[in-house]
Amino acid sequence: MARVKYRFNAHTLSYDKIVISFKTKLKRFLALFSTTLVSSVLIAVGILQFYESPRMRSLHKENERLLTQYELLYKDLATVEKVLDEIELRDNNLYRVVFESDPIPSTIRRAGFGGVNKYSQLESFDNSELVIKTAAKLDILSKQAYIQAKSYDEVLDMALNKEKLVTSMPAIMPISNKSLKSTASGWGYRFHPIYKIKQFHYGMDFTAPIGTKVYATGDGVVKDVQSIGGGYGRWIMIDHGFDYKTMYAHLSGFNVKVGELVKRGQVIGYVGNSGTSTGPHLHYEVHKNGEPVNPQYYYFKDLNAQEYEKMVSISSNIGQTFD
Repeated sequence: MARVKYRFNAHTLSYDKIVISFKTKLKRFLALFSTTLVSSVLIAVGILQFYESPRMRSLHKENERLLTQYELLYKDLATVEKVLDEIELRDNNLYRVVFESDPIPSTIRRAGFGGVNKYSQLESFDNSELVIKTAAKLDILSKQAYIQAKSYDEVLDMALNKEKLVTSMPAIMPISNKSLKSTASGWGYRFHPIYKIKQFHYGMDFTAPIGTKVYATGDGVVKDVQSIGGGYGRWIMIDHGFDYKTMYAHLSGFNVKVGELVKRGQVIGYVGNSGTSTGPHLHYEVHKNGEPVNPQYYYFKDLNAQEYEKMVSISSNIGQTFD
């Protein structure tokens, strides 16, 4: 039973019963409730600020564990990168050299990722710098690995075609020259016999009587046969595949036609004195990837080491060409 409270009335000199209205009671209740609620919230915030709940402790530990894993992953990726760099180096400087193939440019191997920022969704995370750095490194290594895998596919194809490459490569001299007496002017700057100026000679000259047989230096397809070839006179171009072509100029006649398949050692024409020439001879060129290269590097099927040195010496000592 609630206590009844009284208040002394000085006017009547008596005690009046204190009656509290419902509105006053409600106001007091709400004031007490609000104070209690605010106090409870402040106490809860204080507790959470200085004391972690079991759930929060568990989440913090999980976060630390994931951060450690990211750091270890990034270190492992650095090791993978070194291994991949070694594989790429071996690919460019060993496998592709063996099969006469150009290395893959670093601009392709190290190409970046264009377009929008693909890591923007990671920027809001804690330790986002490490997460983004790790994700970017993983993407780069994945691309490098893909390019390397495609490169090995190419190397495998080249290995399977190695026998064809060996027979197609221009690897003999274009005329019979075992004694090397037919060796004339070689690759490099020479004085032109007609214009009397110093010019670069993009090939090798072989002196021989008119009508001497000229041989294909490797398997291939006759790409061009020219009867009126300007300074080169009559000439033949053979496409050997694998980015190799050979040219035979100043001929007196042909033994092949355009589109014909030829084998190494097959007679394709005859030495002549056509075009801008001061005497019967064969002008011979080797082209690799569309550019002329020194033919003397490609006589390994004909010459031993001593014969090769003698041939180089003879061709280098002649300061004038025949064309």
